[in-house]
Formats: sequence, C-alpha cells, structure tokens
Amino acid sequence: MLAVKVNYLLKGNIMKNMKSNQTGFTLIELVVVIVILGILAATALPKFVDLGDEAEKGALNGIAGALSSAASINYAGCAANNQTVTANKCIKVEKCSDIGPQIVPALTLTTSSTPYSIDADTTVASNGATTTCTLKKGDVEATYTIVGAAI
Repeated sequence: MLAVKVNYLLKGNIMKNMKSNQTGFTLIELVVVIVILGILAATALPKFVDLGDEAEKGALNGIAGALSSAASINYAGCAANNQTVTANKCIKVEKCSDIGPQIVPALTLTTSSTPYSIDADTTVASNGATTTCTLKKGDVEATYTIVGAAI
C-alpha cells in the first residue's frame, strides 16, 4: 500500500509540473509588441498623408510640360510657314497665356472660375525667343517655357 501511495504522489507531482510548463505570452511582451507597432505606424503615417500634395504637383508639372511642348511644336509649324498664322499649323504666341487654351481647351486661363492661373503674363520679344511662365493651382506652381511665334 505504501508503494501505491508513493506512486500516487509521484504521479501527482508530474501532472502538477506539466501544468506549470504550459506558458503563453505575458502581458509585458504583448505591450512591448504593441508599442513597437505603434512606433512603426507613427513613422510611416506621414509618408502616406502627404501623397495628395505630391500628386497635385506631378499633375501640374505634366500640364506645364504639355504647354511647353505645345509652344515648341507651334514654333516649328510657324517656322515652316514663314511665321504666318495658319489654322491648325501656327498660332500667334507672344505671351504666356497664348498657348494655354490651344493645348488644353478646358484650361481657360483668363476667367476667375478656373483653378489654374498664370502668375505673370510675360511677353516674348520676338520669333524664336523664349520666356519662362508660371502655372499655378492654389499654392502649387510649375514653370514652363514658351517660344515666340508669328509675332
């Protein structure tokens, strides 16, 4: 009978030890992981918040590039026609806003209802001369170059 009691006590101690070996994450470990994830999120969040301004700047630069390219193509057409205004080949370009509505019909630069505007309506001195213009939308701006034609 003593052997049975010793066996029972040993068996009870083994079961007790098995239960104490089962562990999970402690509260401190979980808090540390949450704090680390919070720090990573706080450093990554500003990179995603400011994407709207970058997209607006990129779109405005695209329009400015199109206006500059249109002015160069127009000058080439005018040079081929001896600087004579010709429909669909050569338009008169002597100031910054002359090329705008030709390339982007919805870009009406002279009305106040459009979100786009030209900072200064600088004029070009002669055929082939260039000047830099500024296109604005709100507080975002981009520059483009025009070439004087058919002056």
